[in-house]
Amino acid sequence: MQEYSEIKDRAENRKGGNAALAELLKPSDPVEPISELSDDRILSRFSRGVFQAGFNWKVVDNKWPNFERNFHGFAIAPNAMMSDEEFDSHLQNKDIIRNAAKILSIRDNAVFLSDLAQEHGSAAKMIAEWPLEDHIGLLKLMKLRGNRLGGMTGQYALRFLGRDCFILSRSVVGALHRAGVIDGPATSQKAQRAIQEAFNKWRNDSGESYTAISRTLAYSVDM
Repeated sequence: MQEYSEIKDRAENRKGGNAALAELLKPSDPVEPISELSDDRILSRFSRGVFQAGFNWKVVDNKWPNFERNFHGFAIAPNAMMSDEEFDSHLQNKDIIRNAAKILSIRDNAVFLSDLAQEHGSAAKMIAEWPLEDHIGLLKLMKLRGNRLGGMTGQYALRFLGRDCFILSRSVVGALHRAGVIDGPATSQKAQRAIQEAFNKWRNDSGESYTAISRTLAYSVDM
């Protein structure tokens, strides 16, 4: 497996040097710590990611205030108890995106977050306290217990919530292949263990965040 310093050197060469890469890796505007969020904000972010998947993000963003209004500000209890009548009314509402399966995911993920709150005090607390060294485990939990939160949807949702994490985009997976971490799909349990171990090692060696390492990998390849 390649050392992270080699990967970073390649990213710097591709992007015009150390200063240029550092500028690209500058953190975005600070966000509220996940532990301080209410669970309705977690449901909102998860739902937004679900609706963005395979759809024009700008359209979703423009309609999101309507979603907030029509789904009780994404409060957990009323969405977890969404009735058939309310579901039908959402399907007739032109102010939102009327995708039945994705609307149902709001209800199912409200139930999921409600269960996490009962188990951990709040879903936000559970996500905030989940070990960074087992990010793959958190993704697996979201896929198994959530609705439509597997794959890139869950990964981007966590990144937008402000969690320090890696995203297995096509570019990152390509870089992982080049680095000798995996030699096939990134979806098998063996591959995912290897990916987590690689990111943990690179973080320990460099002192950089998982987010910075993930983005550096993406910048290190032509994809």
